[in-house]
Amino acid sequence: MKIMKFGGTSVGSPDRMRALIPLISDDEDKIIVLSAMSGTTNSLVEIADLLYADNINGASKKIDELSEKYFSVVEELYATAEQKIAGHEMIDSHFDYIRNFTLRVFTKLQEKAILSQGELMSTTLFHLLLQERGIESALLPALSFMRIDKDGEPDSFYIKENINRELENYKSEKIIITQGFICRNAYGEVDNLKRGGSDFSASLIGAAVNASEIQIWTDINGFHNNDPRFVEDTKVIRELSFDEAAELAYFGAKILHPSSVNPAKESNIPVRLKNTMEPEDAGTLITSASNLADYKAVAAKDNISVLRIRSDRMLMAYGFLRKVFEIFEAYRTPIDMITTSEVSVSITIDNSEFIDQIAKDLKELGTVDVEQNQSILCVVGDFRTERTGSAPEIFEALNTIPLKMISYGGSQNSLSLLIDTSDKTKALNLLSKHLF
Repeated sequence: MKIMKFGGTSVGSPDRMRALIPLISDDEDKIIVLSAMSGTTNSLVEIADLLYADNINGASKKIDELSEKYFSVVEELYATAEQKIAGHEMIDSHFDYIRNFTLRVFTKLQEKAILSQGELMSTTLFHLLLQERGIESALLPALSFMRIDKDGEPDSFYIKENINRELENYKSEKIIITQGFICRNAYGEVDNLKRGGSDFSASLIGAAVNASEIQIWTDINGFHNNDPRFVEDTKVIRELSFDEAAELAYFGAKILHPSSVNPAKESNIPVRLKNTMEPEDAGTLITSASNLADYKAVAAKDNISVLRIRSDRMLMAYGFLRKVFEIFEAYRTPIDMITTSEVSVSITIDNSEFIDQIAKDLKELGTVDVEQNQSILCVVGDFRTERTGSAPEIFEALNTIPLKMISYGGSQNSLSLLIDTSDKTKALNLLSKHLF
């Protein structure tokens, strides 16, 4: 069985939805994982924010605008009156559900129920399209098998047991359609895997059913060796290892959700990144194999903050770093990079929600400086510690860029550097010129 995930741009219009049909029309069993139509989740977030602010008129107006968009999609997508009626009834049902939230007190806990509507509508629209074309398929609700635990992490055992039980009901179907992103939490409430979570859904489903391949279809031909938004003449990387792909995804390559690599890696299932606009292109294949090269790719991660803690109590002391880490743990804030010296430690984070509270608590340990508007550059390649001369080109390329932190040795696949975000575009282009 093959998993095929299509993102928001791939289902972003009636033409795009119709273009998916040739891509899925073969004899292989497959599960199709769909995101919401592009722009939908953003609109639903706006609606939820307006409801939370008790701006009922604003929310109602936004709901009407979004529903009109979907009614237009139905009119353009289907050729028969029968499917248009079915499509309109489905859209009415979902938007009636959303409008119900304007009639009562709205809390942030209800936001996720609203956000789930995008995927529920896109999958039903596509299912109805296949029915109209005479293509047999089944619509399997992700809410019947996709679940996270009380810590917000996927409950892999639950997912595997329940999706395989559900699939027993569809043994004759070659095509199963389900939603990405959405799930239930440990209390049975509608929840989600956060932004980009459709990739994560596809990987979790692939691992649960022991798929032959997980395909992630977007609007770009796989991983590039640099960010094409800022650098010209980038090239597609045809093969990556799981670890290399995870580094690139985590440190800014937008094509793949960072969490989606691990389930595939643990089950040793190949992941292929493909472009729905150019389906004949081979894309990027991610496997356990490692084809070592000095430099494979560069990625950049923005919205980074750095906290520097300086204390004479650190000198020759044990337990100091434990106290530092406990503060970040208390605020459930992950750390990206860390460097230490005899009396200081520098730490970067990409979630600044609790940065003021964290800085306040760290001041109990020493002097604290906070610097924001930073970016992490990640260079992926062969950085095995037994090698010599593997990084001079990086520092030659960046000799005009102030380097705030350097992280080397934690991974044999990457070297990371912290710079001002204002220097990011220049740095990416310099690295492209010197490394590739």
